[in-house]
Amino acid sequence: MQLIQTVVVKQILTETSKQQLFDQYQSRKLQLQKECDQLQFELKRLERTKNFSPTTLKKHFEKEIQMRKEKIKLLEFQIEQLHILPLGSELKEKEVQALIEVKVGDVWNEEAGQPTIVIKDGIIEDIR
Repeated sequence: MQLIQTVVVKQILTETSKQQLFDQYQSRKLQLQKECDQLQFELKRLERTKNFSPTTLKKHFEKEIQMRKEKIKLLEFQIEQLHILPLGSELKEKEVQALIEVKVGDVWNEEAGQPTIVIKDGIIEDIR
């Protein structure tokens, strides 16, 4: 019988992976800032058309802009934490699903913990 099990994928922090993460965070931050600017522009454009209620329109756009600003703050925090982390640290990257085979007579040991795949610079370093 096959079961689906969650496997944690961790990344070992190296100079290369640290730079890649930093670039990803910066890129996402710039994208969110562009979205905020675009939303401001759209708000002003739609306010001039007078087809929508100004208060409802403004409330909706401000909510969207605020959501993006919160994500930017989170990214800034992640960038700060990235600078603090020492090389060799393990970062949880994601979780994936794996099929495992079980048969009659296998030891059922739930204390064994969740399997983990450790990656270093894109290469599998360890499977625990």
